[in-house]
Amino acid sequence: MMRATEQPPAQSPSPVPPDTTPDPDPDFVLQRILVVEDLEDTRTSMRELFRVALNLEVDTAEDGQQALTMLGQKPYSLVITDLRMPKVNGMQLIEEIQNRKLPVTIIVTTGNGGVSDAVKAMRMGAYDFLTKPADPEHLIVLVQKALRARALQDEVTALREQVRGRHTFRNVLSKSPKMHDVFELIGHVAPTQSTILIVGETGTGKEQIARAVHEASGAHRSGPFVPINCAALPDTLLESELFGHEKGSFTGAATQRKGRFEYANHGTLFLDEVGDVPASMQVKLLRVLQERKFERIGGSETIEIDVRVIAATNRPLEKMVKDGIFREDLYYRLNVIKIILPPLRERPEDISVLAAHFTQKYSRPGQPPALIQPDAMQILLEYDWPGNVRQLENAIERACVTAKNGVILASNLPADLVKTNSSGKSQMQVDLARSLPEQLSELTASFEERYLRRALKKTRGHVGKCARISGLSRRSITDKIAHYQIDKKEFKQD
Repeated sequence: MMRATEQPPAQSPSPVPPDTTPDPDPDFVLQRILVVEDLEDTRTSMRELFRVALNLEVDTAEDGQQALTMLGQKPYSLVITDLRMPKVNGMQLIEEIQNRKLPVTIIVTTGNGGVSDAVKAMRMGAYDFLTKPADPEHLIVLVQKALRARALQDEVTALREQVRGRHTFRNVLSKSPKMHDVFELIGHVAPTQSTILIVGETGTGKEQIARAVHEASGAHRSGPFVPINCAALPDTLLESELFGHEKGSFTGAATQRKGRFEYANHGTLFLDEVGDVPASMQVKLLRVLQERKFERIGGSETIEIDVRVIAATNRPLEKMVKDGIFREDLYYRLNVIKIILPPLRERPEDISVLAAHFTQKYSRPGQPPALIQPDAMQILLEYDWPGNVRQLENAIERACVTAKNGVILASNLPADLVKTNSSGKSQMQVDLARSLPEQLSELTASFEERYLRRALKKTRGHVGKCARISGLSRRSITDKIAHYQIDKKEFKQD
């Protein structure tokens, strides 16, 4: 044993261990709170409350002027500000935040006599207000609610950036791996002249994909994109629309008219709903695809064309061939390259991206896009979308028209979406033999676990992204995953 007066033997310095700290998650946005209050005791107590109860990073400022300086130095998710302060007061702070268009949510605090000022602050853009002295539990609930709303706004902003960036392919929006496979296939077939058959349910965006193929072929095909809906025209009119006619070839043919094949020369002809082409027209269509030439109705001149044909259908052509409804030779002539579009229910990661795009598309003139509240977004994510992207677009358009103050609530969505969502929820049985807090605790835990699993499924087990969606810190998500014994690996394999 070494005596107190003895010095430990000198040791050679240990080598510095390698830095094993993981790189920060680029998609994770830390939520910070800025408390603006001229009373030091109040600032300190609020800072410690949020640090302990919510495990958040909290900064403080003693007046609005200091707060503006700090807001310019780093981003904050939430500002909690008193209204009556020296130098720059709360009202001036809110006004300057709005002028700078800072992406931060504001909660104001005021004395009992300042409720009218707080209401005025909300009209200026504040999220909510509370009177002093604030009840800690109420304050925590309000802050959590505000942070969830802020996280959703940040996610919508990020989604709009994605819409303009890496999730856009030739004006087709998607971040689904299944759709990325489609995009890759389009890149391969773009330089060719091969006929393409696009199959998918109604509303999946078959014409959008056809246009994407045409645009990707721009370096090789200089002609226009010419669409025609084969199901919308009767036999005689469809033939005239496709091949054109000569003057006097039939009653009403007062002049010569070019058909869609001629207009699409050196470009792309899109035959939508090709499964509805009548039997009499199938033979003529087959001949054009084989020989790349035709005659107008009533004419004898042979017209040669260089056209890429893209056909689309939501009907089972293979079964129609077996049933003798659709010509087998025409089917194989069309089905050189097949593109299968997955329905929206099989690519749920696209729902939020498309919803953000449609809120922008249908925003009112001079107004920012509407914000979709979390409960409304949850309904969108849980719905099956039998009408696919077209149905989603119609739902968002309706919601944008009926939304008040630029906020889309569940009540703004079509009734069939809300009804389906409500009917699908299981209700916990009431047991009067057990206490209400006990049963509420179980219900809350059950919902929390389901929420985490859904968020992890959406993010493929990515903790940082899950934290951003939920409005919680990354540490909280990690603790809850451990508490509920959730295995992240099962989501990473999806």
